[in-house]
Amino acid sequence: MRTNNPFLISGYHSPEFFCDRKNETKTIISALHNGRNVTLIAPRRMGKTGLIHHSFYNIKEENAEIITLYMDILSTQNLGDFVKLFAETVLGKLDSVPQKALSRIGKFIRSIRPVFTFDELTGLPQTSIDITSANEESTLKEVFNYLASSEKRCYIAIDEFQQITDYPEKGVEALLRSYIQFLPNVNFIFAGSKKHIMQKMFTSSTRPFYQSTQILNIGEIERREYANFAIENFAKKNLKISEDTFNAMYDRFEGHTWYIQNLLNRLYAYGEEVNLESVEFAINQVVSEYSYSYVDLLNSLTASNVRLIEAIASEECVKEIYAGEFISKYKLTGASSVSTSLTKLEENEIVYKSENGYIIYDRFMSEWLRKRKIK
Repeated sequence: MRTNNPFLISGYHSPEFFCDRKNETKTIISALHNGRNVTLIAPRRMGKTGLIHHSFYNIKEENAEIITLYMDILSTQNLGDFVKLFAETVLGKLDSVPQKALSRIGKFIRSIRPVFTFDELTGLPQTSIDITSANEESTLKEVFNYLASSEKRCYIAIDEFQQITDYPEKGVEALLRSYIQFLPNVNFIFAGSKKHIMQKMFTSSTRPFYQSTQILNIGEIERREYANFAIENFAKKNLKISEDTFNAMYDRFEGHTWYIQNLLNRLYAYGEEVNLESVEFAINQVVSEYSYSYVDLLNSLTASNVRLIEAIASEECVKEIYAGEFISKYKLTGASSVSTSLTKLEENEIVYKSENGYIIYDRFMSEWLRKRKIK
């Protein structure tokens, strides 16, 4: 289906609506092709999920026989949730003939009774399972055995992989590593948005996944490439956005993909020539729509947390967050109080430490906080 707006803010359509990331795409494809697993790290909304789907799209274009599978485990709370999602993602997908798929699943999956339906378009079985706590590890082993038994090449992306560190069960990392390392026909992309956790998982010598992958950190899309992408797509609708206007927007949100893409989507929908005034109008429109959720968020936090958030938003980026000058300027209680609040805010992904300093994770919330203070 033809999209009405080329500036997508969710999902993946085709290379036509995907901007740049040529080097990152090439790196991922080369790693998988040569049998290397990949750790993909990026802040949320920077475009890692789109990059995964874009890489898989290109892989399938080159070799349709390769199986590419994607799963997002952010919503999983324990090993049972993971095994259920993993099994439903994998089972039946490595066989082109439904009867063969059912036969192979029946051969390897003994600990549970999967329920099968068939996809109306592909004819492949869709799997639904129910797992008891007693069967979790047995089912996991059986799914990995099913993968290993296939003659098909398979690439599996597990998004928000750091979520497994929050599971109540101990040893999940070691358990997964013990199976993954013995899959000659399967390679993985482990993607995550919590940089410090992901780096520890894959670079600490005490962790099971130590040095088991090629690590790829992604940041903002290159400015000129993104500007050209925007200018060309506006021109297709006989609209104009100048490079200067785009650069002002890019700088304001420090190249963070989703926020720029969201604004471009709005500006394109307006159907008018883009200038700084229309950019400001679009920002105000988005911020206004989210304002109620921001109020609810602040109401759920302590007063000291709110003061710290407001202080960071006012500065936009804080390099020395424990500096006396910063604490005094915004009447914060003290360094220990800032440390306590900062830990909580980072855990909840409200505050994020970028290369330049601490920022509000949600850039639109940061805009809202500054506008709120001005009022």
